[in-house]
Amino acid sequence: MIGNLRSVVLDCRYPAELARFYRELIGGTIEDTDETWVVLTEPQGRRLAFQLAPEHEPPQFPDPRGSQQFHLDIEVGDIEPAQRHVLGLGATRVTDAVDEDRFRVFRDPAGHPFCLVWGIAAADT
Repeated sequence: MIGNLRSVVLDCRYPAELARFYRELIGGTIEDTDETWVVLTEPQGRRLAFQLAPEHEPPQFPDPRGSQQFHLDIEVGDIEPAQRHVLGLGATRVTDAVDEDRFRVFRDPAGHPFCLVWGIAAADT
């Protein structure tokens, strides 16, 4: 092993706003370092960081020319109330993505894709 994963970092135009979105989604505490870097530490101690990228362009997904490159899977107990909640927070549903019976695809307010997943046993991950 070379090292330990410290943070997952998302580029965006508004780091503090995106950190608040994810805090509502997964819980945790926010540390505002400055206007260019904000860290959310979720209850299990994992870190999501949000970095200012003034020219950030959301990924296109689905995109026949390529993949979404990276996304987060957020496990939920009951998909319907979870979906209503994320939509209320400003997420949008990716209606042209192929949903399975155990996940749905969304974009966060900055356009990064993420999935709500449910009913998945540990052996399926």
